[in-house]
This record gives sequence, C-alpha cells and structure tokens, in this order.
Amino acid sequence: MRTEATILLDLHGMNQYQARVALNGALRRRGGAYRLRVIHGYGHNTRLRDMVWAEYGAHPAVLRLEAGPNPGQTDLILREL
Repeated sequence: MRTEATILLDLHGMNQYQARVALNGALRRRGGAYRLRVIHGYGHNTRLRDMVWAEYGAHPAVLRLEAGPNPGQTDLILREL
C-alpha cells in the first residue's frame, strides 16, 4: 500500500528571497509527495502569493497551481494521484 503525502511549507515572516530558497529546497526534497501546500498569508500584502503564482506556475516540477482551502494558501500540485 502506498501512502500519499502533502508537504506543508509556512512562509510567514519571510521575504521573497527567503521564500524562493525555502520553496526551491522543498521542491528538491519532495520525495514522493504529490502536493506542496504553501502558506503565504494574505492579510498585509500579497507579495508572496503573487511571487508563488508568477514563478512556480511554470516550474518544471509543478503540474499546476490551485488555490488552497483558504485565501492564505496555495497548493502546488507535483503529480497526479
């Protein structure tokens, strides 16, 4: 039996450079995960959310982006289940 995994990555308190480093590291170490849930927040500004959507929508390891269960999250789908 194979278990499917979701990686959770919290970007709160990071600037865009730090967020890119964290995202790239998570994508390199993803193992068998099918989803990377990025928590970027949405209260003060949308810089991190906009960066995730602009730069990781076309990333070779990402099949597609989906809005998360709340406005402060974005899911990067890495493979189909």
